[in-house]
Amino acid sequence: MKAIKPKIFGLILAGGSSRRMGQDKALLKFHGKPQVEHIFDLLQKSCTEVFLSKRKDQTPYKNMAFIDDSDEFAGQGPLSGILSAMKKYPGAAWLIVACDLPFVTEKTIQSLIDQRDPQKTATAFISTHDGLPEPLCAIWEGEAFSSILKLFNEGIHCPRKILIKNNAHLLKQNDPRWLENINTPEEYEQTKGRP
Repeated sequence: MKAIKPKIFGLILAGGSSRRMGQDKALLKFHGKPQVEHIFDLLQKSCTEVFLSKRKDQTPYKNMAFIDDSDEFAGQGPLSGILSAMKKYPGAAWLIVACDLPFVTEKTIQSLIDQRDPQKTATAFISTHDGLPEPLCAIWEGEAFSSILKLFNEGIHCPRKILIKNNAHLLKQNDPRWLENINTPEEYEQTKGRP
């Protein structure tokens, strides 16, 4: 008998400080609207619910449901948002997308969902730059929360290292641009006309 897959919630990681960019990366426009809205619209097509992951001192975007970084995990970069979401909604799987990935498409999302292995910690793409798992466009399984938390408590706060150490299901990207992220004003200018 096939195991029942838990429902998938979407989580947009938008809690970074955007120091190198000099402005909020979630508000950059690549597709005629702020990137956070573009990712929200993509996730809404496939997820039961979609949330914005943010710092407590950050203003929510419009009427998006949000999850603040919990005090327990605050200050640990993207992992703060991932663990806070997993703790708030135990058992749910989380389709995580960072707000600075302008080339994520419906095909990217569908590829993760179609090839998902709920028996693993996560389903993630392999980076075309270094061959390592890309944790910020991936499905993280809620059932893996305790093993992820154990690594966190051992001092491993890098989401990529957690996926390397903790049995991730890895996929090839159909398009090597899917996971290109944008961090500086120069990269933004170069990218604006490409999506």
